[in-house]
Amino acid sequence: MEYFAHTHEEKSQWQPLKDHLQAVANLAREFGDSFDAGKLAYIAGLLHDIGKYSKEFQQRLHGSNIRVDHSTAGAQEAIKLYGKFGKIFSYVIAGHHSGLPDIGSKANESSLEGRLNKKELYNYDAYKQEIIQLPSFEQKDICLELTRDTLNFAFAFFIRMIYSCVVDADFLDTENAMAKNRALIRGGHPEISELYEVFELEMDKKLKKAKKTAINQYRTQILEQCLGKANSNIGMFSLTVPTGGGKTLSSLAFALQHALKNRLKRIIYVIPYTSIIEQNAKVFKEVLGESCVLEHHSNFQFKDSEDETFTNMKQKLLLSAENWDIPIVVTTNVQFFESLFSNRSSRCRKLHNLSRSVIILDEAQMLPTQYLKPCLAALEELVRNYKTSIVLSTATQPELAKFLKIPIVEIIEQAELLYEKFRRVEVHNIGSYNDEQLASEILQKKQALCIVNSRKHAQLLYENIKGSLEAFHLSARMCPVHRTIKLNIIRERLSNRQPCKVISTQLIEAGVDIDFPIVYRSLTGIDSIAQAAGRCNREGLIKYGQVYVFKSTEKHGKTQGWLNRTAEVAEMVMKDQIDILSLEAVKSYFKILYDIEGDGLDQKGILKSFQELDYDLSFPFAEVAEKFKIIENTMVSIIIPYDDRCMELLERIKYDPYPLSLQRDLQPYTVSVYQYEFMELLQARVIESLYGVFHILSDMTYYDDDVGLLMIQDRSYTNEILIFE
Repeated sequence: MEYFAHTHEEKSQWQPLKDHLQAVANLAREFGDSFDAGKLAYIAGLLHDIGKYSKEFQQRLHGSNIRVDHSTAGAQEAIKLYGKFGKIFSYVIAGHHSGLPDIGSKANESSLEGRLNKKELYNYDAYKQEIIQLPSFEQKDICLELTRDTLNFAFAFFIRMIYSCVVDADFLDTENAMAKNRALIRGGHPEISELYEVFELEMDKKLKKAKKTAINQYRTQILEQCLGKANSNIGMFSLTVPTGGGKTLSSLAFALQHALKNRLKRIIYVIPYTSIIEQNAKVFKEVLGESCVLEHHSNFQFKDSEDETFTNMKQKLLLSAENWDIPIVVTTNVQFFESLFSNRSSRCRKLHNLSRSVIILDEAQMLPTQYLKPCLAALEELVRNYKTSIVLSTATQPELAKFLKIPIVEIIEQAELLYEKFRRVEVHNIGSYNDEQLASEILQKKQALCIVNSRKHAQLLYENIKGSLEAFHLSARMCPVHRTIKLNIIRERLSNRQPCKVISTQLIEAGVDIDFPIVYRSLTGIDSIAQAAGRCNREGLIKYGQVYVFKSTEKHGKTQGWLNRTAEVAEMVMKDQIDILSLEAVKSYFKILYDIEGDGLDQKGILKSFQELDYDLSFPFAEVAEKFKIIENTMVSIIIPYDDRCMELLERIKYDPYPLSLQRDLQPYTVSVYQYEFMELLQARVIESLYGVFHILSDMTYYDDDVGLLMIQDRSYTNEILIFE
């Protein structure tokens, strides 16, 4: 009897099962070799589909309606063949379609224990006729550096990485058999060595063009220090560079040189905000070319083009988003960390490509605080066992050393002196202010930016200053296209030295390139105050810009929860430190903040989920994946028919055979609201829903040109959501 893995319209194109298993095993081994686990990945690949050797599964391929559980067979066989450590393969095989399971219990049929004890399996012994010999496997084949207190976490991480190798190999071989056109588009990306040569040429041009100013000389020093430290061995690094120090290109220089020296395969930038991602990706594309840089975030969209070369590049990049098989990836904290703790095959595919990489965490102070300890444990694991270097890059370096067992090496020597060279602002703590006092001060200034902590405060404070062409409001209640238009007007007024007063939420701190002589900042964490200061005297047009930190006395100006704690700690540090933007003040701030948070740095007990288990490879993969959600509250995207382009896209939705393909194109026209806010708009009958996915504002009287989307009731607006997937 001939056994098949997959069918095809052409019977001659059906894929033999033996060929599929061997191809997946070989490819999984290739992936696993990058972290010395090729043999294990190979075994899991060979066994993953042996359940398809049952007569019943083959009948299903020929049209029968028999339901066949084909993945449990390999999971059970792995235990028979390899004993206790066969459980490594069992997790991978049992979950290669449905996701890595929890260990669970025999009573739970979907858990690994339940599946390992399942009796009603169709006979799959025919696999032994085609897979004559499986490799032997012993504990010594597991090449992990372990410590007693990280043993369980390390093994769970290892299983997830083997899983990644197998599911990616399975996807790719199935694609090769069933959709050759897609398979042929993949790959063909340049090597790191080629990119480094391009980078050197481009940087030489930039340095020759740059004006011989003192600031540019300091930027060159930072670049040189990055290149010098790049010759270090694989490890954990920090890159502490003041705002305006050229961190983006200097970090890329370090990453390329370091990857070249240590034979690493790719560079992954992990960034908290989509606005910063877009800026950084633009810089990388200008220097290295568009075809080797993948932006993996929800706001990214390709421009329409008839050019065939462009279309091929677009297709390559779309495929690379599935598994990150590309030299430069720029992604979000949400995408990166949720993938590291996910149990889904679609999210885990890319994980094996984190091995032998340089991972740069830009704005490292924005690591998700409620998951800080598990995130750091994962990063440490990548360094220790997966030949990966981590760079913590920021102007306000968090105090993380005490949470790690490996040293953090600072790339920049005498960073304190550099901060003095780049100082362009003076910060003043001006105490308590109500909105009337604040508005009065702002109105007396020719150009001023005021940043507050909530949408509600931004809207009400704006009410106090609006009424002229020189007053503006910015918040996430405005769709991105609308905000961009307003920002362009603001920049033009600033450039022309015209009066300009802006009230904004903290979204303006998220990588927005704008320059005011005066900035007011509602009391918040020192890292956010530093970000606000980065919008002041950015170009050094005056000796010192002025930053005023105030404490709002208004009810709508009060913060809660995490934001309140950061503000309280900042206030404590400001009492002790004359210069709250000094490295000493930043260090003190994070030390106190993390001490206060304590168990809140692993709010969901992710690490505890592994530490409390016996040393028998019993892991709660599905449970942890469910717990690890950086954005907890479910947000609903409302599409705002803001301009003709949006209206055209909305028309296309109605007749496009694949309407979901337009979601990304519509992203710049969306405003995210909480579920209860969405229900209010729905009940007011101002939302039209299509396919249960597209929610369109049907009454534009609910969208104001000054403040954006208007809600039904005057409810207290929540803090801005700044981290996007």
